[in-house]
Amino acid sequence: MASQGIPVLILKEGSRRTTGREALRTNILAAAAIAEVLRSSLGPRGLDKMLIDSFGDVTITNDGATIVKDMEVEQPAAKMLVEVAKAQDAEVGDGTTTAVVLAGELLTKANMLLEDNVHPSIIIEGYRKAASQASKLLNEVARKVDAQNTEALKEIAKTALSSKIVSSGAALDKLAELSVKAVLQVQEKQDDQLKIDLDNVKIEKRKGESLLDTELIMGVVIDKEVVHPGMPKRVENAKIALLDTPLEIEKTEITAKIQISSPEQMKAFLDQETQILREMVEKLAKVGVNVVICQKGIDDVAQHFLAKKGILAVRRAKRSDMEKLARATGARIVTNIDDLTPQDLGEAQLVEERRVANEKMVFVEGCKNPRAVTILVRGSGEMVLDEIERSLNDSLNVVRNVVLDPKIVPGGGATETYLAVKLKEFANTVGGKEQLAVQQFAEALLVVPEVLAETAGLDTVETLAELKAKHESGKTSYGIDAVSAKITDMFEAGVIEPLRVKQQILKSATEAALMILKIDDVIAASPPKPEKKGEGKEGGKEGGFEGGGMSGLD
Repeated sequence: MASQGIPVLILKEGSRRTTGREALRTNILAAAAIAEVLRSSLGPRGLDKMLIDSFGDVTITNDGATIVKDMEVEQPAAKMLVEVAKAQDAEVGDGTTTAVVLAGELLTKANMLLEDNVHPSIIIEGYRKAASQASKLLNEVARKVDAQNTEALKEIAKTALSSKIVSSGAALDKLAELSVKAVLQVQEKQDDQLKIDLDNVKIEKRKGESLLDTELIMGVVIDKEVVHPGMPKRVENAKIALLDTPLEIEKTEITAKIQISSPEQMKAFLDQETQILREMVEKLAKVGVNVVICQKGIDDVAQHFLAKKGILAVRRAKRSDMEKLARATGARIVTNIDDLTPQDLGEAQLVEERRVANEKMVFVEGCKNPRAVTILVRGSGEMVLDEIERSLNDSLNVVRNVVLDPKIVPGGGATETYLAVKLKEFANTVGGKEQLAVQQFAEALLVVPEVLAETAGLDTVETLAELKAKHESGKTSYGIDAVSAKITDMFEAGVIEPLRVKQQILKSATEAALMILKIDDVIAASPPKPEKKGEGKEGGKEGGFEGGGMSGLD
């Protein structure tokens, strides 16, 4: 037939298509490459990465989520692992590096099965069964903990911080303690359910002093200064008004003109404005206000009257700071001064303007039972401060996770080794080629203790063999203490992690691996061609009208 041998084109010219095993192999290699980048940053002895963006800004970190976000990954399959890190960070705030490394290892093991001609569908089903069984086993190895026991919570925070910039010493203890205090302070019960919103823990960073000078403020620190030099810079037993309305004469919404024909009329007009502002300040003073935090502007004349009344005022505060102040002081944000009552005022033992690192800040502290607090972080430079903030976010999240779900598992690769040993036993109960997938899933889990052994300078083969032997003999909480480079009981060593984090790691890593394994066809559209200069729509004729076609409507 004449039509035989003629190719049928269904894709746009310039499109690229990769199919079958080649598409799968390319995706697996790309995802594994991302995991390989993060591999050496896992654990207390993990190393940092230096990331330089297109503007030349430098970030030094070993935080998995930050690394993959700043890498500007282009390959679509590799982007899936970036999404894994983001999801892990958003959900539980820790374990991002482990999730990406585990997903990469699951794909590497799957690639070995593909080379042995095991079909992707069989691998996917085997991985699903293994992940389901691993989730059950996690609950078996988990221990309950007192969610209000500060010492236990400190150990959990220390484990999260041990892989960060503050991996040991007094700084580690200090940040762990601050994290626990902050989380316990902002917890609250709503409808018989415990809720913790970490947005209520504000982190303010200032260069100077040392990390040991970082402090927890039982209140809110505002990055503003007192608006008028004549105002007090320190107010004790503060009665605070939070205003979401300007202390200014409001302009009319419509354009208006005022006809003034004499100096007396001008003076009367200005006197009227002054009187309105004076009445606003009188109202505040009458209610008992001695501190005003305003989200909007404060007129110069109003500043003068506030200063005469001895009222400390701050203007143009952020909305987020206003909400935190309301939670910390018990004040209500008022949108109309006429509605202000003594019951709307917040209370604090002290409101004071202080100079921190050559910048003025207003401290609202000593609140009775604040539901919002501030951690003022000190450090030698911007990069150090940024890394401490990331470290604090991780420790705050793990403490929150344990308070909300008070179950812990051993760290140091102990949990992963336990799951690997038990899944290999489980594999014997699974029939057919799926058994091979379950076994490879178990092998992939051992990547965590393997990397911990590597970064601690141990012989990985000997260490893994010894660790597996311990677990097979029933010592299920034994793992690698990377700091002392020994195999020991993780519960006794205080290396513990929240069950929630481990569960999320398993879910995120497995889902990403399965999604990539299901792809057998990659169709990439051709990039858009740049428009030539002078060419517009419809051959350079706007709207498709011929030149002069609208002349009758002029």
